[in-house]
Amino acid sequence: MLVAAGAVLVMVLALSWVSQPSQVSAILLDRVGQSLGLELSASGASEYRLRGTPMLEVRGLVARQPGAATPLLRAERVYLSLPWSTIRAAGAVLDVERVELDAPQFDLAALQRWLESRPPSPGPLRLPSLSRGARVERGRVIGAGWSVERIAIDLPVLHPARPLRGRLDGEVVAAPLRIPFSLAATLQRPAAGRGLGLAGRVDVVAHDWRLPMRTVAGGRLHAGDDGLGLDRLRLGAQARYRAGATDLPFVFGLAGPLRYRDGRLSLAPLGAALRGRDAVPHLDGTGRFAYAQQLELQLQGRLAEWPQAWPTLPPPLGQSRSPLPFALDYAGPADFSATAALRLQRDATVFDGRFRLPEVLEWVDAGAQGSLLPPLQGRLHTPRVEVSGAVLEGVRIEIEDDPPPTDSAPAPTREPTANAAPPNR
Repeated sequence: MLVAAGAVLVMVLALSWVSQPSQVSAILLDRVGQSLGLELSASGASEYRLRGTPMLEVRGLVARQPGAATPLLRAERVYLSLPWSTIRAAGAVLDVERVELDAPQFDLAALQRWLESRPPSPGPLRLPSLSRGARVERGRVIGAGWSVERIAIDLPVLHPARPLRGRLDGEVVAAPLRIPFSLAATLQRPAAGRGLGLAGRVDVVAHDWRLPMRTVAGGRLHAGDDGLGLDRLRLGAQARYRAGATDLPFVFGLAGPLRYRDGRLSLAPLGAALRGRDAVPHLDGTGRFAYAQQLELQLQGRLAEWPQAWPTLPPPLGQSRSPLPFALDYAGPADFSATAALRLQRDATVFDGRFRLPEVLEWVDAGAQGSLLPPLQGRLHTPRVEVSGAVLEGVRIEIEDDPPPTDSAPAPTREPTANAAPPNR
């Protein structure tokens, strides 16, 4: 959509310039800017060619709303070639040969403000055809607290009424995470409501762990009062969590409507599924996801079973085959380094607590050499539990995660404290 908007903007500029070669560039930029409600300027040397296939090249292009401090578009270089038939049609025909953008930078907030300021279109948006396609290099999109860097787009050909295929590469930066991606894209037709498919590699990179994935996603393009996005998003991925010597394979899926508006990315309502082995649980859940200045996730669902790699539960919990309903609530940095709230239940036993994901992952990495108990804080209630042959009833266990040890004292051992009725044998 951003490439199409840039192409239309540049083509309007080209038609005015090439059809009036005697006019100076500053006057033409001013005229085109007035028609679009924008201030347009070009700080670099610009060129055009009339012989053969007409060509226009603009350097240092800046587009902004009048009086706005932030441009909605900057581009180091814009190249456009189009046939004489398009020029002679004076806008009735939108056939273009090729568009190239070097280092374009879109500010999403500024772009959204400009789009909202435009009068309603009397008809559907007309897109140009690109017989030799389009190319974007070193592109950048700026969001609220995140950005997409080093964007590369290659479209061999574009026709408004035909499927669109191309490649999309770049890197999402949402500190402290980096998410490089390389995707093949297919669009049923470049219009709202049409199906979009994506497939390729995505890699989530944190300071001390990474999550490489092979991803397939699909949905329908959406543009409305609630923002831009995808309807009926379905995403599936084969992933591996890697940290030190730990390598955990798993697969997961997400579904829901994806939206971006006013600097906020959301997926709500959200459906999620996770499948794996060893320390990876088998779960299904529903909830909400959002990201603006921080990540927010609420997820409710159930674990199908207690993973075998987790510490063995005492009877009768360990013998139960009941699923484990859970509720997860997190708000914080995108790497899940803040504290998350967790409620987990099996039959009449309930755990309410808190944890930090990096600490839990370190505990998983340690395996048998680590603590018997995961680094959790919270409270567990169970009507009955068996420990070393003794039966405890009405048990309440308080679990506290000890502070890190000082140099003068050894690390204490984390142990739960239990309040219970006298044991029955």
